Amino acid sequence: MTQPESCQDMLVKLYDLPLKQNTLSCDLHIRRAKVPEKTQVCEWVKHTFSQGWSDECQSAFSGHPVHCFVAIEKNRPIGFCVYDAIAKGTVGPIGVDKDYRGQGVGRHLLITTLEDMRTQGYAYAILGWVSRKNQVFYEKTVHAQAIEGSDPQTGMYKGLLMPSPPSISSGHSTS
Repeated sequence: MTQPESCQDMLVKLYDLPLKQNTLSCDLHIRRAKVPEKTQVCEWVKHTFSQGWSDECQSAFSGHPVHCFVAIEKNRPIGFCVYDAIAKGTVGPIGVDKDYRGQGVGRHLLITTLEDMRTQGYAYAILGWVSRKNQVFYEKTVHAQAIEGSDPQTGMYKGLLMPSPPSISSGHSTS
């Protein structure tokens, strides 16, 4: 069995955000998701990433305004970022379709989301459950800083019910 990847939360100062750089393809744009798109966006998130991320995305649609931003190309989602889903002031999950990674989509989604939070009156944002490999991206992109002692076992995700791995048996109980 492999060890779970080490993760921790990160803090972003919203009053010190970098400016957006480089532009995206003219066919691609980022905007706030609209309530009538909830099912379509959340289903895309579920099939592209996970049920848990889809659940958090659904929560973001309950905010007013909606706390979900989507990257769209040719009238279909290719990325998303939510805030205030698991707790007030938190950002994430954020995801970009694997075919669009490395093109600045995630960066633009993140900064658009953080700018909206700043406009809504937040001074800080917490990036939740960030893997070690993604910490560098957040440090570089928005000067995020790791929050010591915030791993999933002791931080805001402590006690979160996780899906069980598939069983090897037929699923019938023998007791």
